[in-house]
Amino acid sequence: MSSYLDDARPETDPAGTPHLRPALHYTARDTWLNDPNGLVFHRGMYHLYYQNNPYGNVWGNMSWGHAMSTDLVHWTEQPVAIACDDSEDIYSGSIVVDHANSSGFGSAENPPLVAIYTSAFKPGTPHEGTQAQSLAYSNDAGMTWTKFAGNPVLTRGSANFRDPKVFSYPGPDGLCWVMAAVEAGEQKVVFYRSANLRDWELASEFGPANAAGGEWECPDLFPLPVDGDPDRTKWVLVVNINPGAVAGGSGGQYFVGDFDGFTFTPDPSSLLDSPVYGTSGAGAEAGRLRECRWLDWGRDYYAAVSFSNVPDGRRLMIGWLSNWDYANSLPTFPWRSGMSLVREVSLETVDGRPALVQAPVLPPLESVQRLDGRELHGVLPLPEILPGEAQVIDAEILPGAAGRCGFRFWEDSDGGAAILAYDPAAGVLTLDRTDAGETAFHPAFASVESAPVLLEDGVLTLRIVVDHCSVEVFAQGGKVVLTDLIFARVGNKGSSVFAEGGAAILRKLAVAAVD
Repeated sequence: MSSYLDDARPETDPAGTPHLRPALHYTARDTWLNDPNGLVFHRGMYHLYYQNNPYGNVWGNMSWGHAMSTDLVHWTEQPVAIACDDSEDIYSGSIVVDHANSSGFGSAENPPLVAIYTSAFKPGTPHEGTQAQSLAYSNDAGMTWTKFAGNPVLTRGSANFRDPKVFSYPGPDGLCWVMAAVEAGEQKVVFYRSANLRDWELASEFGPANAAGGEWECPDLFPLPVDGDPDRTKWVLVVNINPGAVAGGSGGQYFVGDFDGFTFTPDPSSLLDSPVYGTSGAGAEAGRLRECRWLDWGRDYYAAVSFSNVPDGRRLMIGWLSNWDYANSLPTFPWRSGMSLVREVSLETVDGRPALVQAPVLPPLESVQRLDGRELHGVLPLPEILPGEAQVIDAEILPGAAGRCGFRFWEDSDGGAAILAYDPAAGVLTLDRTDAGETAFHPAFASVESAPVLLEDGVLTLRIVVDHCSVEVFAQGGKVVLTDLIFARVGNKGSSVFAEGGAAILRKLAVAAVD
């Protein structure tokens, strides 16, 4: 959910597409946004910075927008944090709390927040045409920022060196800073080390590997215990890619392995024999692309990275709720694009190897309607999705004799809907938006996504978050996730659960309205 400070943006004409404004997902009031940046918890507040065009609702004038939250659900937009200027656009990056003031930008009593961002240098500047890493710092808890006079602090003479994710790493000589950035066109993650955030030395490189058909962007690297056991900790390397994701266009893959402060070594079970250079889920490479490890099997979860300095130790991620195939054409006004729900991620043993499991961060669920314990033949209507609210659906379904079962969302009078369907014979979950509201605004938008999902003791478990313009599906406890944008027309608010070709059992079905 989004709220807006009066001075965050100028007032705009209220006409537009208010029926598509999400209830739970963050959107800027009247501008463009894309990648989440600088995710950090500090002094009781979660900070979400992001790629933002302060002057319009299409990509351009890249600056860092800013929103704040106490609960990861309700966000208040703030004034632009770090603005582009005549010399540089402000591309993606990260923020750390410099507790020891190693950078010298603050003091022991008031440790600074330090933003490490990519400078995209403009024509006529000394570094024109290149991307390099720069610093800005804040001594007032992230509200205002000062660019470092010695920028850039790390250059490679490259046009595609970007997206630094920085974290502290405990070594034998104490904490050091580690940066994971990308050489995007080479499909490489490059790792650097520093003692003070200003001076950096190359440590190692990783890639190309697995999905490598497009540019690698927005890396992240973090440790997680396997099955909650702190003695079995593995490292997760997230690499976003555009194009070349499993559902087409942009998406995120990950690798599981080990990290020693210098080098990431993937587990053999995380690697394919050779990279996949195809750029879609079709064609000769489709099967191999589906063998990669994906954060999300849908079309609209990209640039996902995690928060730093989270006090309770949870690993929390958020992604951009869009796809570069059609992002500039989305039929919303005056804003364009939003963020996914925040997701808590963990590592669990799945099919004998560690795998990411994701759970959405949600407000308390109230006003829950239960439809448990019934045999389903045909179609059962569900409560309508009301303006200003989202729905959370928790279901446990035994497909039984059904040839197909699932849900329909945003139904219209002509029979159109977004269809989430499970085929028990194939072991595949699909999300079909080809006949769901507005699809003609871009030829790449209408699509059907699919993901492999196996029943567990004969049961399909789903948590579905249906918001105004999106559906996020967490299957089998979050082992598989599907996220798609859906742009329903005004008045479309019906939903239903169905079984075809035989009866299914609704062991559990709970529907909650949330705002």
